[in-house]
Amino acid sequence: MYARNVSIHLKPNMLSDYTRTFEKDVLPLLRKQNGFKDEIAFSGPGGTDVTAISLWDNKANAEAYNNNIYPDVVKTLAGVMDGTPKVQSGEVVNSTIHQATA
Repeated sequence: MYARNVSIHLKPNMLSDYTRTFEKDVLPLLRKQNGFKDEIAFSGPGGTDVTAISLWDNKANAEAYNNNIYPDVVKTLAGVMDGTPKVQSGEVVNSTIHQATA
C-alpha cells in the first residue's frame, strides 16, 4: 500500500468551505481513480492547517493520480488555500486498513 500526505494551509475561516468542496468535488474524483483505497483528513487547532492522507494500492496508481488529476484538485481548492500544498508520499509500513483489505 502507498500513501500520499498533503499538508494544506487554509485561508482564515475556510475549514467548512474546504470540507464542503472536498466532499462535493474532490472525493468523487478520488473514488474514480484506479487503486484508490481511502482518504483521511484532519485539521489542526484553529482550523487553518489540514492534513489529507490518501491510501492507494500501489505507487504507480498514486503517481498516476498525482500527475493527471491532482493539478485539477489544486485548482478546485485554490479559493480556500493559502499558498501551495506540500505533498509527501511513501510506502505504508503499518495500517489497520491495510490488514482489513488484505
